[in-house]
Amino acid sequence: MPELPEVETVKNELTPHVIGHTIISITPVWAGIIKVIPVEEFTERVTGQKITALSRHGKYLLFHLSSGDKLVVHLKMTGSLILGASGPPQYTRAIIHLDNGQNIYFRDPRKFGVLKLIKDVSEVESKLGPEPFDRDFTAKVFAERLKNRTSPIKALLLDQKFMAGVGNMYADEALFAARIHPARISGSLTTEEIAKLHRSIRKVLKAGISNKGASIMTYYHPDGSTGTAHFQFNVAHGMRETCTVCGTRIKRIVVRGRGTYFCPKCQPERKY
Repeated sequence: MPELPEVETVKNELTPHVIGHTIISITPVWAGIIKVIPVEEFTERVTGQKITALSRHGKYLLFHLSSGDKLVVHLKMTGSLILGASGPPQYTRAIIHLDNGQNIYFRDPRKFGVLKLIKDVSEVESKLGPEPFDRDFTAKVFAERLKNRTSPIKALLLDQKFMAGVGNMYADEALFAARIHPARISGSLTTEEIAKLHRSIRKVLKAGISNKGASIMTYYHPDGSTGTAHFQFNVAHGMRETCTVCGTRIKRIVVRGRGTYFCPKCQPERKY
């Protein structure tokens, strides 16, 4: 949390309020949120820069600045960007002050979030696998990337170098939609199962974006409201006690250290 749909929602909702506006200053309420370069250098490079575009790469949000720098925001587990002109909300770790009187508050209760500056988007993209919505990321390409993989499929979906943007919630939902057990060895999936999972990943992510993200823990929209995607979850986060398809009790297991929810009847375990 937040995952691709949540970051995409933040990007979409911030865009009309920040594009073309200038950062007049930045207040590092907690200096530890700024990474790689010293806080003083960071604030100096950001101050006076116009925001020319916003983009998303995986779970990263990038503010494109007139200087050519890109201000990278990684919300990590509990981060949110709140837009407002009044006082900062609780747990604000940094404040970006804009020339239109608005402030962007980086709220992050657990202090895992990151702010940093890069020169080229490749510095982010090179660390990530393909985007699920990329035109070139076909079911055939997906199958090639799965070939001979010995990791559990749930763990592989969470690997951002394998595919960018999918996290714990939407991996569980996609595997349920595709009727695949989360501990299944990735390389054992059939061509039909791979095609179904490929479609399911895109489907659950699109639904998540349509519902403006899932507010399971501390995720908020820039206006402070909450998303509704979690109300549509079938298994993720144990939002439902029983399966919406067969009525079987939803089960929780741990896959490579991550809590995982699935229906044992709709997603039967198979030995390979």
